[in-house]
Amino acid sequence: MEQDKKQVKVKLVRSVIGTRSDHRDTVRGLGLRRLNDERVLEDTPAVRGMIRKVDYLVKVVG
Repeated sequence: MEQDKKQVKVKLVRSVIGTRSDHRDTVRGLGLRRLNDERVLEDTPAVRGMIRKVDYLVKVVG
């Protein structure tokens, strides 16, 4: 059991209104629903790629 897994905290800082539908789906896939929502996610290459795809909408806080 590994308890020292890396984590990343992501916050939705811009509205998804008017963005591409696949970008809205990516934000939803990160678990973010509304503005200023924060989620702590496991730091994996897949999650990093999702964050990079919508980097203009989210902010990595921790």
